[in-house]
Amino acid sequence: MPAYEEIFRSSVSDREGFWLDAASALDWHVPPTTALDGSAPPFYRWFPDGELNVAHNALDRHVDAGHGDRTALVYDSPVTGSTRSYTYTELRDEVARFAGVLRDQGVSRGDRVVIYMPMVPEAAIAMLACARLGAIHSVVFGGFAAKELAVRIDDAGPKVVVSASCGIEGKRVIEYKPLLDKAIELADRKPDSTVILQREQATAAMGPIDVDWAGAVATATPADPVPVKSTDPLYVLYTSGTTGKPKGVVRDCGGYAVALAWSMPNIYDVGPGETIFTASDVGWVVGHSYIVYAPLLVGATTVLYEGKPVGTPDAGQFWRVVAENRVKSLFTAPTAFRAIKKEDPDGEFTKVHDISSLRYLFLAGERLDPETHRWASDLLGIPVIDHWWQTETGWPIAANPAGIELLEIKPGSPTRPMPGWDVQVLDETGAPAEPGVDGAIVAKLPLPPGAFPTLWNDDERYVSSYMAAFDGFYLTGDGGHLDDDGYVFVMGRTDDVINVAGHRLSTGGMEEVLASHADVAECAVIGVADSMKGQVPRGFVVLKSGVDSSVDGYEDTLRGELVAMVREQIGAVASLKDVAVVPALPKTRSGKILRKTMRGIADGAEEPVPSTIDDASVLDTLRPVLRKG
Repeated sequence: MPAYEEIFRSSVSDREGFWLDAASALDWHVPPTTALDGSAPPFYRWFPDGELNVAHNALDRHVDAGHGDRTALVYDSPVTGSTRSYTYTELRDEVARFAGVLRDQGVSRGDRVVIYMPMVPEAAIAMLACARLGAIHSVVFGGFAAKELAVRIDDAGPKVVVSASCGIEGKRVIEYKPLLDKAIELADRKPDSTVILQREQATAAMGPIDVDWAGAVATATPADPVPVKSTDPLYVLYTSGTTGKPKGVVRDCGGYAVALAWSMPNIYDVGPGETIFTASDVGWVVGHSYIVYAPLLVGATTVLYEGKPVGTPDAGQFWRVVAENRVKSLFTAPTAFRAIKKEDPDGEFTKVHDISSLRYLFLAGERLDPETHRWASDLLGIPVIDHWWQTETGWPIAANPAGIELLEIKPGSPTRPMPGWDVQVLDETGAPAEPGVDGAIVAKLPLPPGAFPTLWNDDERYVSSYMAAFDGFYLTGDGGHLDDDGYVFVMGRTDDVINVAGHRLSTGGMEEVLASHADVAECAVIGVADSMKGQVPRGFVVLKSGVDSSVDGYEDTLRGELVAMVREQIGAVASLKDVAVVPALPKTRSGKILRKTMRGIADGAEEPVPSTIDDASVLDTLRPVLRKG
């Protein structure tokens, strides 16, 4: 029996035994004797009688085992021209001392701390310091608008906010302190104090509740780890694109630590002393899981990168980081690779740097189109692994378990479900869909360790948003299908399925076709209202760098080719006749294309600028094109 099949079946047939065995990889103050408390579904709790401290497991445990000199974290910042590295001993000492700072500010077990930071080591230090005290951190992406930050402060009710004087987005310096001050002014629930990291790119004016990071650390007494219940919250992370009252995804301590510690060697094939470079942000779930917690839990080296895939200063920065740190696994979003492909379509920068250490490229965060998969595979000559997960799940639902057995790669699929994830596809009546037939992708309850047990202070919304649609299942909100081999195909959010004259069509399928054109770097297809057909698709494409679109008739020719390709590969029923060439697509800071916002504008709605947008000017440029359609 193949290794993957054996492990997956074990996780289903002997759930208790499988996860208790996985839990033995950690240090427990009180070892769990029970894996799962299922007494109040859908509110399941993992390792309910266990106690541990996640920061101890991420740092002290390795130092105590004699590995304190091993590199824990590498900070690489092309936007400031600086690098810094921390051994496990150094990082533990920094975390313990900052935990002392938070303790001096009155933070104790169960208190909340909002972290509003750029991509600097101090962001990870603040997160781990909260975990050390048993406090609950809530990281808000640095640079978020004051109003959105205020909403999150009100919901979390933090005793302290940790921030910095500024962040750097590309070549722009964004001052955080004025945004934070405004947010606190707008918030009903005020923090007792703020701790501010001063950066040389911009110095913040300090007020009566502001504490200087450096000064406070210099005089603080280090704090020891505080054991907490496995079921206690480690953090609250607000979902992107939230309007009104945000959804605060709760992550528990024990289940999360166990799931991450299992995933590192088994999915990412990274263990002690090996290096993973996760090019994301600590403001997103990917940053929480695979920049900060998972690598440190297994004694690996993690790279924290302050920069962009392109433009800081070029499309070769990922390869430079890989070469300089002997990175084994690189994890980023498909949009990052589309940006690299656009700027360096022939991959010339890979010839400048020695990237022979790189064994795997992992991509997640949005659907990986087969064309980008093909380009990256051809360029690197290594497994390019699509995997699928969400803020709510905390770690991959479906992946290719490189550390166990590299399964057949099927472009367009994140491969097979991981242990504990009973993935099914249901039709509108709740009946199982046939293989190859699209429907709602769901996961049978209970969800495995690491997935969210509820929403912050909102059990009712947890049930209504995720658990009520199909009894006994978690509704992922994604649509797609399973094939005859059990491979998962995620075609996009369920609202990205459009109805054209009674035919249900996936915009993801059309995007696959557009992306396969030799001149297209990236694309989006949205469904817009049509009085005759209900909806019709509209396409938007960004061209690769170096494509000369100024040639007379080029765009008309390209449109004709793209329309013909969709007609040939999907059929005339797709009715795609409108394709616009645009300079860029609007995205969230995590790289997801804002299709819903684009669709609203095209339908004539007064769509607000989402709080998660990376560059609002891109949307402003696109509005006339969307309206014109």
